Amino acid sequence: MNNNNPVGNNPVGNNPAGNPVSNQQGYGHFTSPGRLLVIDDNKVMRLLLARGLEQEGHSVVMVENGKRGLEMLRAEHFDLVLLDIQMPEMDGFQVLEAITGDKNLREIPVIMTSSLDEIDGVAHCIEMGAEDYLFKPLNPIMLRARIKSSLEKKRLRDRQKELIKKFAASEVADDLQDKGFNLGGQMIEATVMFSDIRSFTTITESQPAPVTIELLNNYYSLMFEAISGHGGVVNQIVGDGIMALFGAPAPIENPQASAVRAALEMIEMVEMFNMDQASRGKVQIKIGIGIATGQVVAGYTGTMQRATYTCVGDTVNLAARLEAYTKVIGQPILISEATRNGLGADLKVESAGPAELKGKTQAVNVFFVPVG
Repeated sequence: MNNNNPVGNNPVGNNPAGNPVSNQQGYGHFTSPGRLLVIDDNKVMRLLLARGLEQEGHSVVMVENGKRGLEMLRAEHFDLVLLDIQMPEMDGFQVLEAITGDKNLREIPVIMTSSLDEIDGVAHCIEMGAEDYLFKPLNPIMLRARIKSSLEKKRLRDRQKELIKKFAASEVADDLQDKGFNLGGQMIEATVMFSDIRSFTTITESQPAPVTIELLNNYYSLMFEAISGHGGVVNQIVGDGIMALFGAPAPIENPQASAVRAALEMIEMVEMFNMDQASRGKVQIKIGIGIATGQVVAGYTGTMQRATYTCVGDTVNLAARLEAYTKVIGQPILISEATRNGLGADLKVESAGPAELKGKTQAVNVFFVPVG
């Protein structure tokens, strides 16, 4: 930064002693301070700025160049960056471009600072994704307002992301963050799983509703763990039924094997769950699982006001039919021929023969995965 008077007459305050941001000047305390990274090649400016910010309760880390700043951002957590534009080797524009181009960093708000009073520079920074822009010498009131606003926006975005992850799988949340939201879908190869609890209606009739809710919540916790542990995404929950995807929205290696291993773990978890239920004199459950592999149309369906990520197509229907067919032949895990063809020798599979499944005009070759 080539500024002969880097801190101006009063760098970030009206204190001749060089106190950049002080409580005496009415800067005000944040109810929730942040961890801030100051990137500026001027040592005096860094120290004065950091001192004032720390007086307000913020935790401040200082670095002298853009390259080191990016290293810190990738290694540690920060809530906000104060970034100087005029720096040697790697200027603020280059650092900002690297931050906004990195999906792991782009959510961190960046406030640009510069001694150059150029509107074009301000516009360029905002276009590149900066949260805000301040001219040097920094005005303490403006600095306080911009930091407060930026931190509040970031925390709001963080809360929104957490809420999304409560109602959508993390993979779907990541897909939304990376690609944005658009109704529609694309044709992809995926493996689809359906599972549900046998005789669930009878179970609900035999016990109070709060007991059933507790049963379902415990059951979901176990099933979600088994599915996500093998790279699957729980797509829908309807009553006691679960629909899961393997290979969408993000591709995974060998979705067929992942789905089958998840199904085996689900059966194992249900068996252990039943042992606990029996020890407490509570109802035990059985589940059926259908798995099919093939082309599906994956994407967001619904309206601009209410939508969900899902898959549609014959593969989805086949997985649902196979799940229902488990009740007919008494095998808890049934898979399609395409799923079978994607498995290795380490997973044992046996033929259940051709089956006339509802909605299918021709018999379907069905296979079962032995359990126990």
